Amino acid sequence: MENNGDLVFRAIQIVEVAAGKFDQLLVQRHLSDLPDNPLVMAVSHSSLNYKDALCAFGNPGIGCEYPHTPGMDAIGKVVVDHSGTFSRGDELLVTGYDLGMHTPGGLAERIAIPPGWALVLPQGLNARESMALGTAGLTAALCVEKLLDSGATPQDGEVLVTGATGGVGSIAVALLAKLGFRVAAVTGKLESADFLAALGAWKVVDRETLAPFASKAMTKPPWAWAVDTVGGETLFNVIKSLAYGGGVAACGMASGAQFHASVLPFIRRGISLLGVDSVALPIEKKAGVWHLFADQWSIGDQLNRIAEDISLGQVPEYLARLHRGHGIGRYVVDMSL
Repeated sequence: MENNGDLVFRAIQIVEVAAGKFDQLLVQRHLSDLPDNPLVMAVSHSSLNYKDALCAFGNPGIGCEYPHTPGMDAIGKVVVDHSGTFSRGDELLVTGYDLGMHTPGGLAERIAIPPGWALVLPQGLNARESMALGTAGLTAALCVEKLLDSGATPQDGEVLVTGATGGVGSIAVALLAKLGFRVAAVTGKLESADFLAALGAWKVVDRETLAPFASKAMTKPPWAWAVDTVGGETLFNVIKSLAYGGGVAACGMASGAQFHASVLPFIRRGISLLGVDSVALPIEKKAGVWHLFADQWSIGDQLNRIAEDISLGQVPEYLARLHRGHGIGRYVVDMSL
């Protein structure tokens, strides 16, 4: 649509309607509303992440300024790139950096960003697959990479994945299973056991299984390695339950940013705590992971199980679902729906 020569496009906008109360609206915006960045893209698909839901409901730790368009992920084609880095029509993938934080994000039909945030979609991935993965998939892959770099092998024993029905967790389960690991998938949603088994989980573990660990300095080690997407006390309960020489790749803090720790597991068992960030990762390293997903780490056969397609108009409903902790897998926002 055009309005006095200024393109009009659809976007999700988060508005603070009263102190501490936020509405999630589908609105029309103008191209002139976007920041003055060199690269303008027509977004074909985006996705929903937990961080988007936190922004949508005014979580003070996220730092969004309102009104605001969230969306950490986007894929689409170049409309114009004044920097000359890309050509009109190039299909580009964007995840993280400031997209959806202080810069209007991918839950819109247009974005304007610095060209250094984008990379050409690798051959072997299509637009939908890239957003079924998105920031969650990138994070899951980085967690797996950390474990492999630390010496993890399938022969070591089971790998625990917490928050296994979430975006990062479900992709981590599928990827680890593809690589031959026996995955113990932890969830509070035991009704999703069949979903996790279909992704390749060796077993499904009730998250309450970890609760008794809280009172102990260390426990018998049922697991060799772990991916933790939850944080808080869950993370330390995982640490104290790992076998000698093991480690946990930690990437989330839905249950909190702090835990009460002891040095015993780190010293007596040589446990490693491996921090993972996918937001500010240099673009060259992001590109390397995306090329893995396009080739030997392809889980395309599992993405249809993990991802559900929704329209831009459905985003407010699904952001609320994520915020309540009721999300399963990934939600791909298809701008054509």
